[in-house]
Amino acid sequence: MPGTWQLCFGDGHQQRYPASRPAVLRYTLGIGPKAASTRFEVYAESGAVTLAGGQPGGRTFALAEVIDLSWGETERLQAGLFHPANEGKESVRNGLPSRPESPTFETGSGNLPRRTP
Repeated sequence: MPGTWQLCFGDGHQQRYPASRPAVLRYTLGIGPKAASTRFEVYAESGAVTLAGGQPGGRTFALAEVIDLSWGETERLQAGLFHPANEGKESVRNGLPSRPESPTFETGSGNLPRRTP
């Protein structure tokens, strides 16, 4: 099931759909130093689209935040990861970066994930 967040980077050419806000932060911190662009746009799911005939037409996303790592936001993102605003949430101190979120990847006996058909 797709996440409720959309992360766009690489001038809009790359998109990811993480499942939670901490996953957005982990992915941004993990890929940020290697990305061609340091600007990441974070969108939150805003509601369903209803077509003229009354049928559901898909999901929409609204811009929630722009993360620009060239402005030194790395420390702010790490603070958001290690000190969640809501204490009731699960701690995300399990390390950076996270494992691939795609269901088409699995880890075998080696260090690198392999793609499954």
